Amino acid sequence: MRRFALQLITIAFLFYPLLVLGATGAAPKLEPREAIQKFQYKEAIKASQNAIGKTLKDYILIDENSQALNLSDLRGKPLVLSMVYTSCFHICPMTIQHLSKVVEKAKDALGHDSFQVALLGFDSQNDSPMAMKHFAKKQGVGDKGWKILSADQDTINALSKELGFLFFTSPNGFDHVVQASVIDANGEVYRQVYGEVFETPLLVEPLLELILDKPKPNQKFMDNLVDKVRFFCTTYDPARDAYFFDYSLFVGLLIGASIMLVALGMIVRESRKRKILESKG
Repeated sequence: MRRFALQLITIAFLFYPLLVLGATGAAPKLEPREAIQKFQYKEAIKASQNAIGKTLKDYILIDENSQALNLSDLRGKPLVLSMVYTSCFHICPMTIQHLSKVVEKAKDALGHDSFQVALLGFDSQNDSPMAMKHFAKKQGVGDKGWKILSADQDTINALSKELGFLFFTSPNGFDHVVQASVIDANGEVYRQVYGEVFETPLLVEPLLELILDKPKPNQKFMDNLVDKVRFFCTTYDPARDAYFFDYSLFVGLLIGASIMLVALGMIVRESRKRKILESKG
């Protein structure tokens, strides 16, 4: 009798889900593992790299003083844009503090007004203008002329997609690739720089190319020539982790140009002498 009762209980246990399905018309709502979004580093890097060459659309952002600012307002100069979230207590602060150091080295080499820097909070529920302002001040960049920005969630989702910046919620806050995007004066993504701590040339070299290597609209010939000289003679010193203008390269360029001019003059003079002798003969 006891054995029969156990069999009935076992059968009832096995068929209970089917009975529930028949009564409700639907299975219990269980979230499949495949539906749970997980951060994949390789996919994140791929999305980030695919963004290079894309021109960002115009978006309405909010600055630290709660004033509206269009992303297009930041065009005209190269822009370094880093996306962070204020409730991050370790990675984001380390990232911004290191970025600040490299930015100062870039400005020393290229000019303090040669490019712009912006921080954008991507956690729209918490990254209010006031929170971003406090965050920037705490990281030591509140008074360095950086744009400290916030936006609504729809704007964040659209802009981050164009930037190739993937982020997912996690028990620790958010999972995302630590990246700074270098954007050219026309709003096109030019380079991505990765890591909390990265080597100085990874950020400075693309800025050097954008600021000095490419002629600017309506730029005079001599100004363009000066930029080219600065481009070729601005050198990175790993020992000091800094850029400087190498005068020896400049002198070398002058000497090389002088030698070429002298050689060209001699060739022209000899050619003329030969023509004179041939005419007399």
